[in-house]
Amino acid sequence: MRIWFDVLTPKQVMFFKHSVDLLREKDHELLCTGRNYRECVKLSRLKKLDLKIVGKFGGSSKYEKLRASSGRIFDLAKEIKEFEPELCVSFSSPEAARVAFGLGIPHVTFSDSPHALAVQKLTIPFVNYLLCPWIIPYSAWKNLGISKNQIIRYHALDPVAWIRIDTKLKNKKKLRRRYGIEKNHTIVIRPEESQASYLIDKKSNVDTILESIVENFHHSSDILVLGRYEDQISRLKGKYGDRTKVLENVVDGMELITLADVFVGGGGTMTAESALLGKPTISVSPIKFYVDTYLVKMGLIRKISNPSKIVQLLHQMQFDNKFRTEQEGRAKRILNQMEDPADKLMKIIDKFVNL
Repeated sequence: MRIWFDVLTPKQVMFFKHSVDLLREKDHELLCTGRNYRECVKLSRLKKLDLKIVGKFGGSSKYEKLRASSGRIFDLAKEIKEFEPELCVSFSSPEAARVAFGLGIPHVTFSDSPHALAVQKLTIPFVNYLLCPWIIPYSAWKNLGISKNQIIRYHALDPVAWIRIDTKLKNKKKLRRRYGIEKNHTIVIRPEESQASYLIDKKSNVDTILESIVENFHHSSDILVLGRYEDQISRLKGKYGDRTKVLENVVDGMELITLADVFVGGGGTMTAESALLGKPTISVSPIKFYVDTYLVKMGLIRKISNPSKIVQLLHQMQFDNKFRTEQEGRAKRILNQMEDPADKLMKIIDKFVNL
């Protein structure tokens, strides 16, 4: 079977890598497309996921997003017509949805983000099946043009798709040397996805939070900041200088989580990844979404927006060994109860193969 994967973000590289490998082992013919987006392109090379780059990321401007998406649809149409796939798989890709619909290709999409309303409106109405974590209620999708019988839920959060695959123990001494870590404690920070369509018009105090953390901890802790965009990285380096280690290269996020005493996340993916790996985790995301709510309920993360309270909690998390041990045990129990999202995808693909 010829299958087309559209892979747009670093999360999607991690999420689809195992499925792509499994399908190739079963002799399916695959085409994986991506776009010119810094983190996605570089991580795909790091993880050896071969992507054919078509089009680019539109940045923070609504006008440029529209132009980039329109151009990408045009260019994808030619590529996909030539490849002639029998199935499209994406993670809520508006361009994949439009091209697949226009060419009459069945489309299976994943999403754990009904809050990304613009993307979902441009994707969900055109797909055959939507796969999502079980914690997201059917009602979250009810106004997006999809029926309940088209929604397939899996008992897992998305990082399970790669956490169980990447089981090789990391050599912490080598990693510490690689990232220039010299102090006894390490805080890893992932800023918010400020150029995402659902955050462009939202107010955020993540910069204020980061400033408080740097001010209070740079003497005692190495503070590693994994930025998302080149302008964001440049701004953070200029502001904090040698008080933090703002990473310029795209790296494996699990390596950073391995090194962290505490992880502070402004987004969703690495926050969930850190929580499921049992690291003390604080979410400072400027929006509320289902995955964060579940992780808070299960005691795997704390969600706080007040900078002074975050500083206080960071002190507690860094030095409370009992809490850290309990957190690891709690995360392991919860992770062991989850299924692999790739298994759900394989079953759906088998249905299409047997049609």
